[in-house]
Amino acid sequence: MRIDVISVLPDMFEPVMGASMLGIARRKGVFELHVHDLRRWALPGVHRQVDDAPYGGGAGMVLRPEPVFDAVEAVTKLDDRPPYVVLLTPQGSMFSEGRAQQIAGLPRLLLICGRYEGFDERIRSLADSELSVGDYVLTGGELPAMVVIDSVVRLLPGVLGGDTSADEDSFSDGLLEYPQYTRPSSFRGMPVPEVLLSGDHPKVDAWRRQQSVLRTAARRPDLLDAAWDGLTRTERELAGGAPDRKPEGS
Repeated sequence: MRIDVISVLPDMFEPVMGASMLGIARRKGVFELHVHDLRRWALPGVHRQVDDAPYGGGAGMVLRPEPVFDAVEAVTKLDDRPPYVVLLTPQGSMFSEGRAQQIAGLPRLLLICGRYEGFDERIRSLADSELSVGDYVLTGGELPAMVVIDSVVRLLPGVLGGDTSADEDSFSDGLLEYPQYTRPSSFRGMPVPEVLLSGDHPKVDAWRRQQSVLRTAARRPDLLDAAWDGLTRTERELAGGAPDRKPEGS
């Protein structure tokens, strides 16, 4: 997979993208990352301008369309594979594990990082999708872009330690992940559940599934509607709902 990023702060990426599993995956050739400085396509002049004051007045500066259009067109030509273009913006649809899984199946991704007060509305026409990482505003799209890259890359074959690691994470089946334990078996009066020490794998799997349902019901009940069809009658009762109820919106 090839990932391109267009940003006015390209130096932000390498410390994160070159570390840990992401760095290992890059060195192994699992994915390519190319971060492009938007100012390469700045307006002519010593100030390398990429932004301007908004029409109609208002605080802050807005990214101009010319540099962004020129950058996207130039970067697109760097590879024969057409990119899936994503604009990082608080107004985008909420990024999720499901979206990460969809994007992980694509051959190429191009992320556009917003900055300043926002961007000229015409820039939206370049994007196949607009994504947000939460209902809050950041100083730019660089951190959200790194969140998207991390979430997507960890799903690529050969990145995680085990082939099924990602399948058992929170949100992979719509539920939160079950509790995890390691040595010692007892610590400061807090023992590991006996079932995990039993060696009985079917019982362990059943316990983990039960705990995922209970944890989701307690911490993120909003997720249960989406996961409801995949729950058994017993799991629905365990979650505290009527087993035959229909999820909201259905």
